[in-house]
Amino acid sequence: MRRLIPIAAALAVLAFLVWAFLPRPVEMELAEVALRPLEVAVEEEGEARIREVFTVSATIAGKLQRIGLHAGDEITEGQPVASIGSAAPVLLDSRSRAVAEATAAAAQAATDLGRAQLEQAQATLDFMTAEAARAKELNRKGTLSQRAYDNAIREERTARAAVSSAVANLAVREKELESALAVLRSDTGNGASCCVEILAPVSGKVLRVLTESEQVVQPGTPILELGDPGNLEIVVDLLSRDAVRVAEGAVATVSGWGGPPVAAVVDRVEPSAVTRVSALGIDEQRVTVVLRLTGPAEEWQGLGHGFRVIARIALWREEAVLTIPVGALFRDGSNWATYVLRDGRAALQHITLGERNEDHAQVLEGLAEGDRVILHPSDQVEPGVSLAALPG
Repeated sequence: MRRLIPIAAALAVLAFLVWAFLPRPVEMELAEVALRPLEVAVEEEGEARIREVFTVSATIAGKLQRIGLHAGDEITEGQPVASIGSAAPVLLDSRSRAVAEATAAAAQAATDLGRAQLEQAQATLDFMTAEAARAKELNRKGTLSQRAYDNAIREERTARAAVSSAVANLAVREKELESALAVLRSDTGNGASCCVEILAPVSGKVLRVLTESEQVVQPGTPILELGDPGNLEIVVDLLSRDAVRVAEGAVATVSGWGGPPVAAVVDRVEPSAVTRVSALGIDEQRVTVVLRLTGPAEEWQGLGHGFRVIARIALWREEAVLTIPVGALFRDGSNWATYVLRDGRAALQHITLGERNEDHAQVLEGLAEGDRVILHPSDQVEPGVSLAALPG
């Protein structure tokens, strides 16, 4: 017995050492290759905008009255939104004023002369009318020659034409007087202030007041921006390589604006791209994609013109696709590969992939439904290594 005790102890120590140095299975997280719905989408920042924005501008040069409207005010089509009156007159210097006063005096004198000429022509007409009447009576009695009668009728008509000429001349002189006096009235600022009202071209809300204070404006000066907030669209600038895969009518979701996600569809993909510089200073070709909101209007009542949004546009989708988690993929040379659990050991498997998103990738060749693959394999995983699944 004394000899057996050391032998047994030595065997126990040897057995412990053998057990301690035996290779143990590597515990790894496993996932299953299965049929799943797979959607490939592109996500990008966008901007909400009113589809039709109207800029109300000054139609004439003049003095714009102060605008009483503010951003957010409701308006109706045809409602006056601005009023433009005559601008302040140009003041005359002493020389110009003297010329204007002399011109007005000359016009007044010409007007008085025209009135006198009219009175003279009227007196002549009265006399010639009486002479023509006497000539007619004498001609009827046969005591006046035909030539004398004709001369009397001619003189009457000439006198009548002279009256008409004097009337027209007087009208011209009066207008000249008004023109001369208008120059003096404009210098003193006593002219009439006729205002032109500018009407709203559409019903909606005031988006921005571009020119609020009273001031002198020129034709075409922007005053207000108007639009209908119920006619919103979403504008997204995508990289050209993503935009080529976007089709009109594709399903999209608008989120990140402070409210619930809103359903939308692609309404238009513009056919040209523009160069924009990214935050990293890289030139990028961007294509504008326009989305139409299809969700209930109550869901996006708080969304306004110029608001920032996040747009997610579906590029490709199938309901039953053999997929593998992207966390199980890695590169082996130029091929995609993964570690598959077969008979409790790791096996390197090259695979062919199709579409993929940030979570799963489509498997075209190399795996079958039900295969178990290793997620995020560490450097301990090699072909033939014994594996054990992590609990849970």
